Amino acid sequence: MSSKIKSLKYNGKWDFSPSIESTENLSIQKEYQLFINGQFQQPLAKKYFPSINPSNEQQLSRIAKAESEDVDMAVKSARAAFNGQWGDISEKERAKYIYRIARLIQEKSKELAIVETLDGGKPIRESRDIDIPLAAAHFFYYAGWADKLEYAFPNRFPKPLGVVGQIIPWNFPLMMAAWKIAPALATGNTVVLKPAESTSITALLLAEIIKEAKLPPGVVNIITGDGSTGNLIVNHPDVNKIAFTGSTQVGKSIMENISGTNKRSTMELGGKAANIIFDDAPLDQAVEGVINGIYFNQGHVCCAGSRLFVQESVYDVMLRKLKDRMQSLLVGNPLDKNTDIGAVNSKQQLATIQKYIDVGVKEGADIFQLNCELPKSGYWCPPTLFTNVSQSHSIAKEEIFGPVLAVQTFRTTQEVINKANNTPYGLSAGVWTDKGSKAFNLASKLKAGVIWANTYNKFDPTSPFGGYKESGHGREGGLHGLNPYLNLE
Repeated sequence: MSSKIKSLKYNGKWDFSPSIESTENLSIQKEYQLFINGQFQQPLAKKYFPSINPSNEQQLSRIAKAESEDVDMAVKSARAAFNGQWGDISEKERAKYIYRIARLIQEKSKELAIVETLDGGKPIRESRDIDIPLAAAHFFYYAGWADKLEYAFPNRFPKPLGVVGQIIPWNFPLMMAAWKIAPALATGNTVVLKPAESTSITALLLAEIIKEAKLPPGVVNIITGDGSTGNLIVNHPDVNKIAFTGSTQVGKSIMENISGTNKRSTMELGGKAANIIFDDAPLDQAVEGVINGIYFNQGHVCCAGSRLFVQESVYDVMLRKLKDRMQSLLVGNPLDKNTDIGAVNSKQQLATIQKYIDVGVKEGADIFQLNCELPKSGYWCPPTLFTNVSQSHSIAKEEIFGPVLAVQTFRTTQEVINKANNTPYGLSAGVWTDKGSKAFNLASKLKAGVIWANTYNKFDPTSPFGGYKESGHGREGGLHGLNPYLNLE
């Protein structure tokens, strides 16, 4: 059957001329400090760690490492702002500040996109067209909610929680910061935010924007460091809530630490999403959805469609189309606007991805990788696809967080529902079919917090996002994203 399927040549003999985003007017400081009480200041212990460009392994900057006294200072400034100026101003004034931050993000979008790409390794097209616009959109959206909380929760009396500790990951640094900070400010809380160790620079550029927006001192504090810094925030007695996005393992540890306290929490953790293609699906569209679902941001996405289920009758056709499309992907310089697949975020993450690829081969799955020349320096992994995968394979069970797709087949709807739900995770899923009734049927039976139909990885500030089971609890985005930051009396 497969030998009769024509190979699709997406690029033919065309070569792309390099289109490198210029960094000439970009200014990255040699050293970044902590942002506490509206000012940048040195860490008291004067400890720093390097921020590395994953595409060439060169150091971009040195980042301050906050320790116990720094964290305590940040929390105290947040508490003082909550009890003082931020707590006293009107909701409309709050909205103006949030709106101002959104506008400044837009004004500085080019600089932010370039830094996001340099620091994280993601293609400039993704930073420019997705990450930065979505960050601004979240601030715009929640600026609109700031003076409407009484209408969001009719017959209730919404009150802010107080000081919120927020810990964000390295895969979407600025966007995750916006997801966290915007609803917290709209609901009247103050913030102590810790970005990921390997991608701190755009969060600190956001701190500069916050300062430029003249947000009252202490309302947002951004402190940098490693896991120990995050642990200090989690365990600080004057923090009222923890908002965390990251691995399930760390999320469980945080939940253990705050159990027995009055601290509230939202957790957006790991995932192992199923992307399901029925025989009546628009296959060419589905191919693009699969590519976007697993290879977007090098697979560094919690909701990545890392498990692909294809109905048997279209498996050969789908696999041929998918492999052909993979051959058209360009791996290389993240600053090149033609690049589809950038650099893996860190040496450690590359080692993890490679470990899973080796395990997949060892356990008997068939591997297919894009045959391309990888840059000699930096951290790179070609888009990878496994077939002949069973439910027991490690690559089908465990989150890899890289550009690795495990493909399985199914015959009936019930079979694919059972296979898709056979995971401890429950963050997201995708369904591809021409029948709306089938899509709605699966949406009601798949155990996932977010389900896309005939698309994948579509995000919007008006839509709630989050999972359940080991993918966490609580929602971010939309009206639902306000609730975790409020006491409703």
